[in-house]
Amino acid sequence: MKTFKALSALLSYPSKDLKSAIPAIREVLNAEGLLSRGQRTALEPLLTDLESADIYDLQERYVLLFDRSRTLSLNLFEHIHGESRDRGGAMVDLLETYRAGGFDLTGPELPDHLPVLLEYLSTRPLAEARGLLADAGHIIAAVAERLTRRDTPYAAVLDTLARLAGAGSDSPEAEALLSEADDDPEDLEALDAIYEEAQVTFAPDPNAGCPISRDILARMDVPRNPATAGAPQ
Repeated sequence: MKTFKALSALLSYPSKDLKSAIPAIREVLNAEGLLSRGQRTALEPLLTDLESADIYDLQERYVLLFDRSRTLSLNLFEHIHGESRDRGGAMVDLLETYRAGGFDLTGPELPDHLPVLLEYLSTRPLAEARGLLADAGHIIAAVAERLTRRDTPYAAVLDTLARLAGAGSDSPEAEALLSEADDDPEDLEALDAIYEEAQVTFAPDPNAGCPISRDILARMDVPRNPATAGAPQ
């Protein structure tokens, strides 16, 4: 369903393309009916923010949340495997799942990057998509709880996904993840210590593809109208 692709776009690095596509994303979320009215209402502050706020402020906030806060990382396997070899094996298995489903990565992101997973889910039958999402439900629920604590509108996206996965932050698996203290995105020394080991690359050459937000938005496949000039069609 396109709803998964729309949620994927909302979790991508803010860009001018994303800002101009917000009306089209809103249209998809309202038209498909996968989300309840309450869930769509909860997403509205983020939609409005992405549509109207200064692009540089949006990008700075995104980096502080998701790139400089390991406990908020959108790379799902990082929460359970860190940079261990186990993560590499899990990544290869996920990449094979994508390929078996006819889904090829075209951007620089890793296979376990949540926006990438969501775009893949948008190509699968709904029951299958929910099942795959449920596999990562405890991670998504834990990140949703951490984002709620930080009072950020991004929490609504993760909370929506947790509900679609049938996962809550009160499960033993989510509670185990939440037992780790939140990290401080302003503590650069601590961040360097966490990422001191080089990461293994499973995605294509970063210079070979386009940013994921543009890649996703280009395939939203919604009608163009004057109110969504610059949005994907």
